[in-house]
Amino acid sequence: MSVDHAELVHFEGTINQGLSIEPDDWMPGRYRQSLVRMISQHAHSEIMGMYPEANWISQAPSLRRKIALLAKIQDEAAHGLYLYSAAETLGAQRSKNESELRNGRAKYSNLMDNAATSWADVGAIAWLGDGAGIVNQVSLQDNSYGPYARALQRICQEESFHQRQGYEIIAVLAKGSAAQKEMAQSAIDRWWIPSLMMFGPPDSLSSHSEQSLRWRIKCEPNEVLRQRFVDDLVPQIVDLGLNLPDETIKWNDTRQSYDYGEIDWQHFKDLVSKGGFQRAERLEARTNAWYEGAWVREAALARNNQLRKAS
Repeated sequence: MSVDHAELVHFEGTINQGLSIEPDDWMPGRYRQSLVRMISQHAHSEIMGMYPEANWISQAPSLRRKIALLAKIQDEAAHGLYLYSAAETLGAQRSKNESELRNGRAKYSNLMDNAATSWADVGAIAWLGDGAGIVNQVSLQDNSYGPYARALQRICQEESFHQRQGYEIIAVLAKGSAAQKEMAQSAIDRWWIPSLMMFGPPDSLSSHSEQSLRWRIKCEPNEVLRQRFVDDLVPQIVDLGLNLPDETIKWNDTRQSYDYGEIDWQHFKDLVSKGGFQRAERLEARTNAWYEGAWVREAALARNNQLRKAS
């Protein structure tokens, strides 16, 4: 048995026992590359997730809503930093990750390129978008790479508050005036498909999924997670007195789940390759923030160096 083969056997045995792979452990190059890609995309999505809602900070309908939205956006920034740090344990350079994001070469969730045109959109993003994220990320807490799994434990706790915040916004609007209920309905209708797309295409369309599932880079198939999301959300939408965003949704007694309409995966591929509606605007905002915040990074670095010398 060759050294590499023996290491692979030990590596896969560790995973099959439900144990974690840590940064200093031997790992196949493909495992490392897949994790860097996944964690980096997750980090980019958290960072870009600040932008659809940011314009609503000054337009929030109350001080309470403003404070909650500010806290949510701060959480998203912190999540991105946790995840960039996790990627660094695999050898990824944070400067390269950040540069690729600003230059438009990095991939992130297409949900973040959509426009938030009403206050109800802020609720829908948190309830549906973050809700989809939670379903996926809770599953990933059992992934085989220790630093990523541990980062997700805190991220999921905070995302659950974001989802509840979004639900509350939509619930209040749904019980309000006719105009407010219409606003809530419109937001749910527009954010439904982008939220379903967050799970990615069916695993049968991906050449990486089988290996990722075997190595517990991902823990459950995309379709299983998407179905879980639909089954959780449909009763809540009905309870709020809102119409379902998809006329084909119906209960399937045989599967004990809801059937729902087909998703245009070609459109999804086009979004991945070309970017969404507001990608250029969002990347410009990210680039401006990077350069405008240069003095903060320089001051923090100078202070850190000063403390090192003093110690």
